[in-house]
Amino acid sequence: MNEINKKVLLVDGMAILFRAFYATSYSGYIRKTSYGLPTNAVYGFIQYFFDAINTFNPTHVICCWDMGSSTFRNENYSEYKQNRVEAPLELLPQFDLVKEVVAEMGIPNIGLVGYEADDCIGTLSNRLQKDSEVFILTGDHDMLQLITEKVRVVIMKKGKLNYATYDLETLYSEKQLTPLQIIDLKGFMGDTADNYPGVKGIGEKTAQKLLAEYKSIEGCLENIELLPKSIKSKIKENLEMLHLSRDLARIRLDVPIECKLHECIWDLRREAATKKFMELEFGGLTKLLGNIDDSSNDNPFNEVAVSNS
Repeated sequence: MNEINKKVLLVDGMAILFRAFYATSYSGYIRKTSYGLPTNAVYGFIQYFFDAINTFNPTHVICCWDMGSSTFRNENYSEYKQNRVEAPLELLPQFDLVKEVVAEMGIPNIGLVGYEADDCIGTLSNRLQKDSEVFILTGDHDMLQLITEKVRVVIMKKGKLNYATYDLETLYSEKQLTPLQIIDLKGFMGDTADNYPGVKGIGEKTAQKLLAEYKSIEGCLENIELLPKSIKSKIKENLEMLHLSRDLARIRLDVPIECKLHECIWDLRREAATKKFMELEFGGLTKLLGNIDDSSNDNPFNEVAVSNS
């Protein structure tokens, strides 16, 4: 069994659902069923999902989700993500609906209250890379910190089938950073999307220069007297926030969740998925199930359980 390449696709469900919602609602039209249930985000999610399946051909698939807005990061810093606007009303019923659809297709939904989907993805990628390749499908560049020799991060870009796939080499060639330096970068510059400031007055370019020279936050602090006066004073004045921002940016690898390889084999439940699609009036998407079904039947893991997972 070990000679067969195992490839796990970890899907950042919430990132893709939001992307699908806004990509299909900007015109003002929201797709709904004949009984009034909004479904545009779920419909778009399915399209994005199958595009990724056809592109990366995984043998195993898991979807990870946020489970509410309150996490340990809010407890550590009350302003964390407090700049976010409320989700549109038409999106609210689709949070549970998309998980129903994912489950009907035979894919595990993973999430834990108190943690973000990022932390679940980090934990699972860290474990599953021991026995497989891992591809993380997301729109979130914070995930770049999870790259290893066995873990790649696939960033969804604008347009259909437009992906940027990062491994250790491409990350360094594009950003001159290692995965761990992504965390320190956010410690210095903060994150406006997540609403934590980092060191006030230090932006991305300065942070990258510091990391290129001194490798880490610790390296900068050990050599702080060698830094330009303005940068030195900014760091000293914001030292507590520097450490807090780095902690907020760090994706956890120890979430108490579990999903073993034999539990996430990609084996599309075509009949159940077709029934769910028809219930949601997704007739136009049922052909996707037919197109994907032949390839899923070729998955060598469908016939035997993975004993070493």
